[in-house]
Amino acid sequence: MTTSQLPAAGAGSHEGRSPGRLVWLRFRRDRVGVAAACVVLFFFLIALCAPLIARLYGKDPYTRYGQREEGLLNEFGYPVKPNGGIDGEFWFGLEPFMGRDVFTQLLYGIRTSLGIALAATLLATATAVLLGIAAGYLGGRWDFLISRFTDLLMAFPNQLFFVAFLPIVATLFVDPREETPTWVRVASVVVVLWALGWMGLARILRGVTLALREREFVEAARVSGASPWRIIRRELLPNVVSPVLVQATYMLPNFVTTAAALSFLGVGLVEPTPDWGRMFAIGAEVHRADITYMFFPGVSMVIFVVAFNLLGDSVRDAYDPKADR
Repeated sequence: MTTSQLPAAGAGSHEGRSPGRLVWLRFRRDRVGVAAACVVLFFFLIALCAPLIARLYGKDPYTRYGQREEGLLNEFGYPVKPNGGIDGEFWFGLEPFMGRDVFTQLLYGIRTSLGIALAATLLATATAVLLGIAAGYLGGRWDFLISRFTDLLMAFPNQLFFVAFLPIVATLFVDPREETPTWVRVASVVVVLWALGWMGLARILRGVTLALREREFVEAARVSGASPWRIIRRELLPNVVSPVLVQATYMLPNFVTTAAALSFLGVGLVEPTPDWGRMFAIGAEVHRADITYMFFPGVSMVIFVVAFNLLGDSVRDAYDPKADR
């Protein structure tokens, strides 16, 4: 065999790999991260397919089965059968007083909560990217104005202002003397979560951009005559993907729990819209007589939040393998 016929040294073992490919390989080796990603994907599939699952199941989250069929609820409004009325017909039992199916309530509650949280996360992330990078790269007066505005919003006690601002935002859409439609309540929750949820990521991106704008590749682009927008789009944005993805994986479950808390307090979504927080509110009222009703929404939310936080840790480790978990 001649020298020209010998395989190239390291061929197949040292293939050029893009940074994204390396991140994916590191993430794939993290069993905890992969398992968490599967759980998160499962929840999103449930949210997406909730109407189809309910149709196959043969029930919906609005019908009062306990009112239609005799013997399902006792005189106090609680399921007659043990464990909250769980049987082959009602897999997760019946809702006390109303007699609605808990399984479909949970399906649509997950759909509602994840839809609100996803919309708020996308809006908050886009706002943080725009303002954070603009403040870090433009500097000067722009940095001062954006930073002071960010500091002002961060000074608000979030939970208190979530509760205080939500009714105010709702009045921007409808007359306060009229009944508030469901879409207005959903839009109000999304707007409030977005308006008070982007500041932390914006400050992180500002700091990252301040460090990046002094790098050689940014200086080279500036010297070559590239416009600030082109530098931000072509040079800075690809280098802030890591903190954006990591922070977004922490932001979304936080929005889920916040939206549920607003509904629990009665200022978010209300009857008859299925929602995680509303289920918790009912569970808090009936926990002494029917502890089973609280079990399913409680366990599902804990599993989702823990899985998403573990996913965020795994994504962070994949982008920065030298960081300690």
